[in-house]
Amino acid sequence: MIDFDKSAGLVPVIIQDFQTLEVLMLGYMNEEAWEKTLAEKRVTFYSRSKNRLWTKGEESGNFLELRSYHIDCDQDTLLLFVEPKGPTCHTGSRSCFNTEYNQNFILQLERVIQQRIDNPQEGSYVNSLRTKGLNKIAQKVGEEAVETVIAALNETETDLINESSDLVFHLLLLLKEKGLSLETIAKNLEGRHQ
Repeated sequence: MIDFDKSAGLVPVIIQDFQTLEVLMLGYMNEEAWEKTLAEKRVTFYSRSKNRLWTKGEESGNFLELRSYHIDCDQDTLLLFVEPKGPTCHTGSRSCFNTEYNQNFILQLERVIQQRIDNPQEGSYVNSLRTKGLNKIAQKVGEEAVETVIAALNETETDLINESSDLVFHLLLLLKEKGLSLETIAKNLEGRHQ
């Protein structure tokens, strides 16, 4: 239960991309905005400058679709995981915090690979590898792993970055082909760390 009374009827709301976990923006909600967000599964804030409810994307079409949420331990702050339907910031940036790049792009890449699997497109590299079968995908992971080792030992930093990128991409595809995700790997690594 959210305690709207603690801060004069408004609570801060942190918005994160549900896939990349990138922090996109901070807004405020009153109880009416929260109820509308829950009912429509689309984020609505209380605009302090407009003094009214404001659904993010109502003018731009860049809505924030609610995927899940968490209430903090003091029950006076919300964390919303959303699927952004376009740039979040009014400036056209992905995030209101003007980060140079998406530090969690690998999670977004995982989503793109899954979309290519779910909706095969002619000419897609993912599709062409998948039509060759699991053995070919696994072989590519092996090839890229060897090329990464060679680059680490004998080539430039740029070569190592490029080969490592190829390795990660093909590993993501292999995991998806086997019905696994980075989340599964992260949970396994976290369990080992404990």
